[in-house]
Formats: sequence, C-alpha cells, structure tokens
Amino acid sequence: MERVYIGLGSNLDEPQEQLRSAINALHELPDTLLAATSAFYSSESLSPGQPRYTNAVAALDTALAPLDLLDSLQAIEAAQGRERKERWGPRTLDLDILLYGDQLIDIPRLKVPHYHMQARPFVLYPLAELVPADFLLADQRSLAQLLADCPFVGLERL
Repeated sequence: MERVYIGLGSNLDEPQEQLRSAINALHELPDTLLAATSAFYSSESLSPGQPRYTNAVAALDTALAPLDLLDSLQAIEAAQGRERKERWGPRTLDLDILLYGDQLIDIPRLKVPHYHMQARPFVLYPLAELVPADFLLADQRSLAQLLADCPFVGLERL
C-alpha cells in the first residue's frame, strides 16, 4: 500500500457537498483506505469572474497503481457532473493526485508531485494538516519551506 494525497476542489453546485460526496466515493475505492481528510478551505479562483473554490486534501492508503487511481478519480469527477470544457474553468469537482508515496512520476497523463502545488496555498495548507512538520516531498522539497514561500493569503479555513 502506498500513502497518497489527493487534492479536492469545487466551485459549482454546492462545493462543500461536492467535496463530502467525493470523500465518500474515495472511501469506496477498491484496495484503498481513506486515512484522513483535512479541513475545508475557501479560496479565490485562479481565473477572474469565477465563484470561490472550496478545497481540501485527503490521505489514502492504496494498492491501486497510479494510472488506475487517476482513472478512478476521473470516474468520480464524471459521476459528480464534471465537464472538461475549458482549462481552469469552473467545475463541480476536481481531484488531483498531489503525492503518490515517494514516487516521482512524469508521464503525459500524470505528474507527481503535482506540478503546481508549490504555488497553491489551497493545496499546501490542507496538506500540512495531514503530514508531520518535517515532511519532505518525493523530490526532497521541504513542505515547511514551500509553506514559507506560499503565504496564507486569500485562504479561509472553513
């Protein structure tokens, strides 16, 4: 089993309910245990004119291979009405593999550690709730340093 961290986000159709439903769906994944979830956070959208996002991070212990997990996450997104119309567009649900054990993954469908996480407080601060203070990412970056470089601006813990 690998410890995996999943970023959750939604800014459409009752975002907190979308995240709760997604967490329930994660709990039902085969060969997977839901280990923990962070608090929910509210943040501004990265694109102007969109509603605020609700975000969280979930820790899973899974035997699913990375691409099998990705397929499962995309199936959960689709089941909750996710439509992939525009990049960075509003969405009912976004599920991202942030970290997959100590693996570095760089293939066309999947980049782990997630390629934008270091600049996203709505990812880093929920993740920090679930890991030890001295946590290192698979690429040996310190979460503490990433947090220091990414202030808690525009983020509200719900």
